Amino acid sequence: MFSRRDFFKGAGAVAVSAAAVSKAGAATLPEAMLMDSPRTVVPPPPPNGRPFNPVVTLNGWSLPWRMNNGVKEFHLVAEPVVRELAPGMKANLWGYNGQSPGPTIEVVEGDRVRIFVTNKLPEQTSVHWHGQRLPNGMDGVTGLTQPGIAPGKTFVYEFVAKRPGTFMYHPHADEMTQMAMGMMGFWVTHPKDPSLHAVDRDFVFLLSAYDVEPGSYTPKTNTMLDFNLWTFNSRVFPGIDSLHVRQNDKVRIRVGNLTMTNHPIHMHGHEFVVTGTDGGWTPPASRWPEVTTDIAVGQMRAIEFVATDLGDWALHCHKSHHTMNAMGHGVPNLIGVDHRGVAEKINKIVPGYMVMGEKGGSMGGMEMPLPENTLPMMTGEGPFGGVEMGGMFTVLKVRKDQKRGDYSDPGWYKHPAGTVAYEWTGELPAPQRSASAGGQSMPLVKKPDVEVTVRKPSGGNGHHGH
Repeated sequence: MFSRRDFFKGAGAVAVSAAAVSKAGAATLPEAMLMDSPRTVVPPPPPNGRPFNPVVTLNGWSLPWRMNNGVKEFHLVAEPVVRELAPGMKANLWGYNGQSPGPTIEVVEGDRVRIFVTNKLPEQTSVHWHGQRLPNGMDGVTGLTQPGIAPGKTFVYEFVAKRPGTFMYHPHADEMTQMAMGMMGFWVTHPKDPSLHAVDRDFVFLLSAYDVEPGSYTPKTNTMLDFNLWTFNSRVFPGIDSLHVRQNDKVRIRVGNLTMTNHPIHMHGHEFVVTGTDGGWTPPASRWPEVTTDIAVGQMRAIEFVATDLGDWALHCHKSHHTMNAMGHGVPNLIGVDHRGVAEKINKIVPGYMVMGEKGGSMGGMEMPLPENTLPMMTGEGPFGGVEMGGMFTVLKVRKDQKRGDYSDPGWYKHPAGTVAYEWTGELPAPQRSASAGGQSMPLVKKPDVEVTVRKPSGGNGHHGH
């Protein structure tokens, strides 16, 4: 049996695996390939079937298949997994084929697809193919369109990938628990014509969120909104890989949202257009330039842009709490109080106390002791010091000399002389400040001073029945 690592050494290994399916083997389950690394794995070109341009799953991988009498067969295994959210922290999640999210499934418009799903969870499950047009009995809703897949059992889903686009898969069985534990994955149906919607680089990732208490390993599944770990493909900054592109590449980024809230995804340095949703490709006449697109729960957005400007550009959710790790929500705001030198003493009396912002030092620079398996709230080192981010944050690296098809990290951007913000040490002009905000629209009317005299009623408690 191929190991996951051997399988991805090159396209040759994939071709050998596909060719090794004998007539006897065709009646058996296809290989259930596993992934044990959180790194981004760039898939090789398709070894058989119709050609397509593979996507690159951020901190993830694409699931290999075998061809069986013209049918593209995949094998998903629903199982408990251990996912490294970032170096220094792991979580006990549920996922597919060794990871959460599960592997990306890539097919071509018109492919007949057969997916074997083996359940190694402690409870029944199913798989819903989010956004697909398929026979009702293949839609994956436990109790409504199929019986649940019991632990230890394998079910088969089979349908034709009718329309190109970007989709997701996830359970419709004990959904609150199973999705909160990380059961989800991406699905891409490529167009028959590889030149249609073609781009130079095509990235995909899912948004997910977890509530893992400091020092623990397993998410709390009953949380509705107060999550403390916001992730791109179940990774948090600084554990999220950066996106590496060549200057003037046409780039597509596909993002799916299976969290409990919306996420305004913002990109620095470039404007983009939304070219696709989970409902299909958007007509060109309907597009307009943006630098932030809001992705609601259960939605997918594909954005496209030309990477014209060199540099290291931030890509992140614009909800500020979503770019922090292990975020506590009961921290008092003590801005304006000088806490220098006393935070450590107070922490001995009030566990979890921390200075927010003013005079206490930034949260990213605090070196307070953390429980085992807990990440700092804000962390990450850049070329100029602490980045002070976490959660849904990564970097788009645009380079002139990044070769086509090369997704390796080019390192930090080398700024041309005179293009970095710097400290001013000269004389400063007097700043202009507004002394009467709103004064023109609602002018203050000067009234004569009024003396207010309060006389306390005598007798009893001053409460009367009339």
